[in-house]
Amino acid sequence: MSARSSGPRLRRVSGRWVAGVGAALGWVAGAAPSLGAPNTFETALPVAEGEHVARVQGVLETSGDDPGTADRDMTVWTTEAAVGYGFTRDFAFFGVVPYVDKRLEETASGVRRARGARGLGDVRLFGRHTVWRDDAPGRTVRAAPYLGLELPTGSNDKSDGFGRLPADVQPGSGSWDPFAGVVVTYQTLDFQIDAQAAYEVKTRADGFEFGDVARLDGSLQYRLWPRVLGAGTPGFLYGLIEANLIHRDKNRDRGRADPDSGGTTVFLAPGLQYVTKRWIAKGVVQIPVAHTLNGNALEAGVIARVGVRANF
Repeated sequence: MSARSSGPRLRRVSGRWVAGVGAALGWVAGAAPSLGAPNTFETALPVAEGEHVARVQGVLETSGDDPGTADRDMTVWTTEAAVGYGFTRDFAFFGVVPYVDKRLEETASGVRRARGARGLGDVRLFGRHTVWRDDAPGRTVRAAPYLGLELPTGSNDKSDGFGRLPADVQPGSGSWDPFAGVVVTYQTLDFQIDAQAAYEVKTRADGFEFGDVARLDGSLQYRLWPRVLGAGTPGFLYGLIEANLIHRDKNRDRGRADPDSGGTTVFLAPGLQYVTKRWIAKGVVQIPVAHTLNGNALEAGVIARVGVRANF
């Protein structure tokens, strides 16, 4: 609708029950450093001290006008490379480097035209500190706030034959944008729940300022396979469902608010995730289920995410 304005269930199966319990507790307690994670936001599960985690992710985003007008359509391809390092068992630091390819098709004066740009996007650096943990046989709970900064590494002054590109088509924002949030993770032998609250402050660059972004996220991951544990289980297949509520304030151009920007969108995101002791492969599709947007702001379309994460 749209409004404008990890783990296995333990079962006593022959002589493998004891081996199954030991394997599952090893995964949850951290004997294996690669653990399940949400696909559309961060997790509070730790990065082991002295170890690295690396992730490569591809994201396809679409957006456009209401079907009744359909004179603007936006497509963004993003390839992200992220690396994290565990300085202590409670503190980890991360860097995320995006490469973006943006394409805007619009109708102007009755003529359909395409505009776009590609290049390095804005790099994000942040630190995450676990402030609370509660471990018990078969489950773990973590709470971890994080604080970071988005750097203006992407170009924000690209032009084409029609002049300077709009701000949302530029690879970068040109601004220094701080962000913060807190994420909580609850993991048992059968499932994992993650929740996040986050806020990003957008600052001005060359007279233009994107609207601040606030979001609430939740993720449920449930083990689909194997249903019965054995001592040699190589990995686990999870089904997952995630929800994202994202609110963006209006953009401002030289202090004047853009009435056709900002608003709130709710996504539901089903997906699959295969988890082994050292790497994870995952994919998810974010589907917009509700919009409350300002003026003629572009409506978010389906977002597809696929990626691989590894610990080393």
